[in-house]
Amino acid sequence: MTTPTLEGKRVRLGRMEGEKDLESWAGWFRNVEFQHLLDVEPPHLWSAGQIQTWLERKDDRSVLFGIRTLEDDALIGFVTLEAPDWTARTAWTSIGIGVEARWGQGLGREAMSLLLGYAFETLHLNRVSLTVFEYNQRAIRCYLRCGFLEEGRARLAVQRFGRRWDLVYMGFLYEDWLCLKKREEPVILS
Repeated sequence: MTTPTLEGKRVRLGRMEGEKDLESWAGWFRNVEFQHLLDVEPPHLWSAGQIQTWLERKDDRSVLFGIRTLEDDALIGFVTLEAPDWTARTAWTSIGIGVEARWGQGLGREAMSLLLGYAFETLHLNRVSLTVFEYNQRAIRCYLRCGFLEEGRARLAVQRFGRRWDLVYMGFLYEDWLCLKKREEPVILS
């Protein structure tokens, strides 16, 4: 699947390109906290070459967007739409803001909103799903603000920080997108 360019007010989603982007991504994996928010696997360093190999093996139906700030064109993270099931019109998503100084600024929310617009308006999907660790409350708040709803939990599925945590399943439907878009339309006073 080709990667389009999507632009918001503060971020742009587009292709990950070149060695510089791979080096940025590898740098994010030097942050153990980033890895704990992103993956259930034990933290480990990834080289730019290992990331390139992993990207080359990804399903060609998936879309990987780099998230760049408009102010300085800096690559700060990624967002994916994983292998859409065209029969069911569903897909999974994931997001990571790799630059810790950019956490909590609403850039991930804007990136996710751009991705959802692409998923529902361009690809005509009916559902976008994701999972998030219970301890990642910042991400859960972000997803709820985007319009995702919690749909279930795999109780105590993740071992981290000396205890067990739930894996939270969240979903967003096309009909939710339509309701959200109606609320955002400006009110015209006569």
